[in-house]
Amino acid sequence: MSRRRIGFWYRLAAVICKPPLLVLFKRDWQGMEHIPADGGFITAVNHNSYLDPLSYAHYQYNTGRVPRFLAKAGLFKSGFVGLMMRGTGQIPVYRETTDAANAFRAAVTAIHKGECVAFYPEGTLTRDPELWPMQGKTGAARVALLTKAPVIPVAQWGANDAMPPYAKEKKLQLLPRKTLRVKAGPPVDLSAYYDQEPTAEVLRAVTDLIMSAITEQLAQLRGEPAPAAPYDWRKAIAQERRAAREAAKAAAEPAPATEGAIAPQQARSTQQAQEDEGK
Repeated sequence: MSRRRIGFWYRLAAVICKPPLLVLFKRDWQGMEHIPADGGFITAVNHNSYLDPLSYAHYQYNTGRVPRFLAKAGLFKSGFVGLMMRGTGQIPVYRETTDAANAFRAAVTAIHKGECVAFYPEGTLTRDPELWPMQGKTGAARVALLTKAPVIPVAQWGANDAMPPYAKEKKLQLLPRKTLRVKAGPPVDLSAYYDQEPTAEVLRAVTDLIMSAITEQLAQLRGEPAPAAPYDWRKAIAQERRAAREAAKAAAEPAPATEGAIAPQQARSTQQAQEDEGK
């Protein structure tokens, strides 16, 4: 099987989602020529808004190569969303369990069947203060080395203007009309790693190459240079916790007496001594 048919459920999702996207937003789509016409492949996408999966899915759908997303298992359980997730063939991820490996096996199988599997390597919305891609997780790299399938870096920008991440209220800001920008780049060259043992070091190196390619596409979309190094969320959290512990420790320690506080006491003692001598 060289490519997957779009199918009923994906067409139904398009009928529901495309009209409001077309009406409410402008589009700036670039790099569709890099999406393979046939065969299985991976897309690695940045994530900076709760809205951007719809923006990317719209872009990818219009290439004729519909994606299979790796998504939280909870989304598959019930209701209309669960029905659509199952019907469109998305891949559930059971985080923090032994079943997490099954998601990667399902992704490998899908690619071997000629499908597109979409990864968000960051694993969550970026925590970078300027919304650049942060350090990625190694799942996409692992599947890429197992399948040797093309890895297409995809950057997006603009959905974050309509629905900023981590806003107190998850409300759409539709006016003025926003532009959803999506740009795919050429496949990431990972050939130097295909014959290597997938050690932690190799997986990290491959992941860093993929994230660098995504960041390069995003820098072109934004028209500004990217940071020299990706934001390390875990490192930033560790630093914040260490600073909080040090601040709490400092607050618990008694403050040393200052010269200003001692001087009045000494003055009173001297005055009392002089008065006693005069008696």
